[in-house]
Amino acid sequence: MMTTEQTFQQTERAIRKIIEKFPANQEASQLTDIHMSANQDTGELLAFDDDDKELNRCVVEQWIEYKEDDFYDQVAAVLRKVLQANSQLVESMSILKPYAFVLEDDERETISELYVVDDDTIIIDPILMKDLDEDLDSFFKKLMKE
Repeated sequence: MMTTEQTFQQTERAIRKIIEKFPANQEASQLTDIHMSANQDTGELLAFDDDDKELNRCVVEQWIEYKEDDFYDQVAAVLRKVLQANSQLVESMSILKPYAFVLEDDERETISELYVVDDDTIIIDPILMKDLDEDLDSFFKKLMKE
């Protein structure tokens, strides 16, 4: 799926509405994760706190009726990009660290950690990490020959 600008705008608006619920100038909440789920049939993007209280809901038109097997990979990539673009706001939310944005499926099973906010932890995009093992093995073998 070639993600449209409208999709990025809709997901960014949804993320910003979540951020607004935790302004930096308030006392930090005990929340540990923000659970997000996307529905492949309706295009709905939902966000919940740890107590299953709905934080936000929106419809992403491009996701409606998208039937490919890579649906959650596509959704995760869009959400990661939006979260990264808004990292300064995300990291200043009034939530005690560490906390994370997590993508879940319809059964509320975790698919992916999208963004972790902690002073000592960074999650790197899986696409950047692709083939890292092979690259490291190749580097090590080359180094040992020298």
